[in-house]
Amino acid sequence: MSSGLESRHIAPDKIVATTGPVISAEHIRLDYKKEKEQLPVLDDVSLNACKDEFVTITGPSGCGKSTLLRIIGGLLKPTSGTVKFLNDPITKPRTEISMIFQNFVLLPWRTALENVTFGLSSRDDLSEDQKKERATSALEDAGLKGFENVYPGELSGGMKQRVGIARALALEPQALLMDEPFSSLDNITADHLRKEIYSLLINPSSPIQTVIMVSHNVEEIVELSDKVVVLSPRPAHVVATLKIEMPRPRNKKSEEFFAWVDKLYSLLA
Repeated sequence: MSSGLESRHIAPDKIVATTGPVISAEHIRLDYKKEKEQLPVLDDVSLNACKDEFVTITGPSGCGKSTLLRIIGGLLKPTSGTVKFLNDPITKPRTEISMIFQNFVLLPWRTALENVTFGLSSRDDLSEDQKKERATSALEDAGLKGFENVYPGELSGGMKQRVGIARALALEPQALLMDEPFSSLDNITADHLRKEIYSLLINPSSPIQTVIMVSHNVEEIVELSDKVVVLSPRPAHVVATLKIEMPRPRNKKSEEFFAWVDKLYSLLA
């Protein structure tokens, strides 16, 4: 089994050139209704993710990080504010944006191939053969060649997450959203997948232009991120936006790495 996520060659006309942010969230507010009261969750949150940029959203547990990511992905509507993809408002899920969830979200009665193909069910522009071909290729890219007909119950946690990654890659997205994608994996598997996901962003043949991740793992954040958006406790607002300018691959034993880890811990304390 391949250990890397080898991105398929994408035709140049499928990759849209960008000058501004790939994704921008502007003054996002979200209130939940609790009986007769409004429960504020997000309060005037703004951020952007540019081309070739890995952005991480972090903050205290329960502050609304995952909720914000779902708003960015068009899965949830904010009370007010706007999210844009290439300056076009996002009002619903769209094929240019894929999301990898923390808990795999696989259908246990479908094989790995069927799970990935199911993720393409909304693509009316593709024939069933094209969907199967794209799903097969995505599984191979995710290191699961030969496991197409295996059911989720027969896969390890890392392999299940690879199926989730393949499902996201099959859409050939320009923006990849990840909600705590490595938190349920063992350290070695998580470390491998972190490196492989980042390799997609810097691969010139990949359509992925930006990644936005939610994480509470401070070392993971410093290892991967170009920019970190730190949220406050609920109702969440942005307390800091940090640009981490360190050479890659990042040395997790360096003084600079530890300095960034300490800075993030101080903001999250």
